[in-house]
Amino acid sequence: MATIGTRRVGGRYLGGWVIFGLLRARIRAFNVRYLLEVLALALVYLVAGRLGLLVATVGSNVSPVWPPAGVALATLVLRGPSRWPGVFLGALCVNYGLTQTPLPASLGVAVAATLSAVAGSLLLRRVSFDASLGRIRDAVWLCAGAGAACTSISSTLGSLSLMLGQVLPASELAHSIWVWWVGDMMGVLVMAPPLLALRRPRRPRKWGEALLLAGLTAVLGAAIFMLSGVGLSAKHAAAFLLFPMSAWAALRFGAAGAAPTTLFIATAATIGTASGQGPFSSGHMTEDLLVLQLFVAVTAVTGLLVAAASEERKRAMEQLQLLATTVRGVHEGVLIAEALGQGLLRTVFVNEALCTLVGHSREDLVGRDPCFVYGDQEPELTRRVKSAVIKGEPLCTEVTVTRKDGSLLRTEVLLSPVRATGEDITHFVATHRDITATKELQARLVAAERVAAVGTLAAGVGHEINNPLAYLVLNLEAASRSLSEGGLPAARDALSGVRGALEGAERIRLIVKDLQVFSRQGDQERGLVDLNALVPPAVRIVSHALRHRARVVEEFGPVPRVLGSEARLGQVLLNLLVNAMQAISEGSPTLNEVRVRTSTDASGRARVDVMDTGAGIPTHILPRIFEPFFTTKPTGEGTGLGLAICQQVVRAHGGELEVRSEPGRGSVFSVLLPGAPVQVSSPSSRPVATPLPTSRGRRGRVLVVDDEPRLAQSMRLLLEPYHDIVTTTRGSEALALVAAGHRFDVILCDLQMPEVDGATVFRRLCATAPDQAERVVFISGGAYTPESRAFMESVTNRVLEKPVRPEVLMATVDAALSDGGALVDPEPVVAIAGGSRH
Repeated sequence: MATIGTRRVGGRYLGGWVIFGLLRARIRAFNVRYLLEVLALALVYLVAGRLGLLVATVGSNVSPVWPPAGVALATLVLRGPSRWPGVFLGALCVNYGLTQTPLPASLGVAVAATLSAVAGSLLLRRVSFDASLGRIRDAVWLCAGAGAACTSISSTLGSLSLMLGQVLPASELAHSIWVWWVGDMMGVLVMAPPLLALRRPRRPRKWGEALLLAGLTAVLGAAIFMLSGVGLSAKHAAAFLLFPMSAWAALRFGAAGAAPTTLFIATAATIGTASGQGPFSSGHMTEDLLVLQLFVAVTAVTGLLVAAASEERKRAMEQLQLLATTVRGVHEGVLIAEALGQGLLRTVFVNEALCTLVGHSREDLVGRDPCFVYGDQEPELTRRVKSAVIKGEPLCTEVTVTRKDGSLLRTEVLLSPVRATGEDITHFVATHRDITATKELQARLVAAERVAAVGTLAAGVGHEINNPLAYLVLNLEAASRSLSEGGLPAARDALSGVRGALEGAERIRLIVKDLQVFSRQGDQERGLVDLNALVPPAVRIVSHALRHRARVVEEFGPVPRVLGSEARLGQVLLNLLVNAMQAISEGSPTLNEVRVRTSTDASGRARVDVMDTGAGIPTHILPRIFEPFFTTKPTGEGTGLGLAICQQVVRAHGGELEVRSEPGRGSVFSVLLPGAPVQVSSPSSRPVATPLPTSRGRRGRVLVVDDEPRLAQSMRLLLEPYHDIVTTTRGSEALALVAAGHRFDVILCDLQMPEVDGATVFRRLCATAPDQAERVVFISGGAYTPESRAFMESVTNRVLEKPVRPEVLMATVDAALSDGGALVDPEPVVAIAGGSRH
């Protein structure tokens, strides 16, 4: 065991030595690489300095051409400021070794050169400089920041060091600072860009063009700066030909082409001018080289800026092409419109998805107002779009789009302003998303929730119907027995029984009417809705199921009418009442209360509060109660859609649904709806059937068309003492009678019939006998199909809702007779299907 333990300890020591050895090797490798980089930088600095000293003009130390400044800056930018010892060592060797400058002065010059290079590299890192020089801001920071500003450190401190070291007389200090600064700045502008741009050399794709550019630049450079015997004016004129070469290189090859071209031009110009050749040679070398540097600076800066601008434009075009390709390929319709002022827009772009969506070609849409695709379906939208364009605000709404084939679809439109110039809005982008299927699904969910809400109360509704139905049957039975016995007392009993039966029938009619309000399918018609009139039917439907849980209190206050759908708002009230009912347990109706209160809030909106004293809603659940399918109720008591649909309906009416709740103290749901504008009236132009005084003025001819024989017979029995009645159970037979030449003063026609319905009868009468179509009075048990609802909204004829009260039916017939003269039949009319002959 001791041996094993020793091995373990020895292994642990061995592992430690291995790790230590690897770390030491890593450190040594790093130190060696770092040392080599520092020495390489110092060597390159020394060689570049030797070349710069060849044209020194202030003593033997200051030159208007100083390539080491660019070498030092580029190295510290690429490899990091930590390589500064290479700059210091190279500058010290140049001054102390090559120019024999005293050591104190050489140390000062080396420190100045190092500080200038480090300051330039730190500045460029600070501004997130990109060494590829592909942005204008990078070129500006290199030229103005590192080139013009930071080089003033070396020129100032370096010249002071030479003066303090008695190498430079004080009278030459200002001139030395100027020449030194020009030399360092030219070194940065000429040497740094090619080193930065070519850090990752890439082979040019256009070798032929690159070789042609290099050859022309070489020929022009040699001819301008190195050939003798050429006139000075000709050389000055030829020097301008170098600018197109620099621009060519910048535009076609970017900074990687402009920087070497500038370096070659600067090298040729410097050699030629130092040799007394070229357009800048006047015999005074210092002034000639300073003027030359101005030419080189203009060439370098122009080349870098043009290259950067070209790269930015290239990237912008690539992004634009990518954006255009993306926009064309997205599945949502995209439209871009130009803002023309005064709220006007002109379409400049549409993608394929939008063309497919609206059924128009690109030529149909481009150049037109974007609201063209909305047609006449959305006049209010045009006003809202113009308002949003004038204000420069985004707009998100649902609209109806008219396709080219005339069909309609629902889309969700998001209109967003675009500030292309950064200030003024120049364009608007509209995205269209087809939500037809989504709206259909939402409608089905709303219908399902409506059925679920009514289904929850089915037992109570059935009980409410059974009570009057029971005494209706009993009273009718008693009346029948009394009539069979005969005699005056029996007649009185029969009359009393019939009156009781009528009372029960009236109660059933009211219950059915309430159910129709809350079970109407797909009712999108909007009109003026009185919330005070909408509350009682909802309370009556829920009252039987609620009476075993709480008492119901209705509290009505002044409330403005709202513009909306009676069925949808009725569903909201019914859902909230069912929700309140389910929050209260059975067994203590005297201790609990559900209160419905209508009022007007401080802002003038209509307000309906549904308050209960139930269990309340826990705080952690309250934020989620409006989420679809979220419910805390047991299975069978809730779908999780009720409150979500309530919120959706209220928001669709421009209102808000708020909730306040405290566990154990009940909840308050508040519906807030904006009041209808004064100028808005109910969209329905159909006359409303109301009890009218019967004239009994004259006898008329009445055709009754109803597929229910007993109902047709009942109307015949009611009207026969005052008018001549013909009955039929089929619409086709009614049309045959009119086609045979029979004419009627009033045609009572049921809407929902098999084979030929009331709408078909009316349309055919309009085509064949318009005078008879004007005399049609429709009797409807409810519009259950979209076609029948659309038909009822379009006709102006009177519509009576089943079950029709006797006095209403008689008054309607008398009113129709009073509107025109009696029509005389050429022959007696034959009653069909149980009718009588008159």
